[in-house]
Amino acid sequence: MKIENLSHLVFFEGISTADLQLLAPFFSHQNFPAGTAIFDQGDVADFLYLVVDGEVTIRYKPDDGPEMVVTRVPPGGVFGWSAAMGNPVYTSGATCAQDVSTLRIRSLDLRALIDKHPPVGKIILDRLAAVIAERKKRVRANVSAILANGVQPAADGEGTEK
Repeated sequence: MKIENLSHLVFFEGISTADLQLLAPFFSHQNFPAGTAIFDQGDVADFLYLVVDGEVTIRYKPDDGPEMVVTRVPPGGVFGWSAAMGNPVYTSGATCAQDVSTLRIRSLDLRALIDKHPPVGKIILDRLAAVIAERKKRVRANVSAILANGVQPAADGEGTEK
């Protein structure tokens, strides 16, 4: 992977050229057509993804309710972080809302990178922690709004009155 493919993404802003050169070989490029399920809730959590182009919809199906769209990941966003956090399976599903271009890193490679290069690993983990915290805050607010308004979540993330 070329370093230029990493340096323009918000997730990698401010990371030194030397650190980007260290990271680049661990990332691979993958394209998905619109409508593709990149992974489903419960699938083995193998990869962490960064959106280069397009938009990914993150879906969650609680045991006691209908599937809901919890967020949409735009270019520069991260998804599949179950893989980075050591979860054996993805806790949500990811589907392409449109044609999507991603960079991905295998969870085992990410862990090896963190172990072998702690300073770079700390940067990556700090950025992931910020992404996770922000996403959880947004999801909590969205779910609270749905419950407060007595609205049932629909498959497209928009609500419908009960």
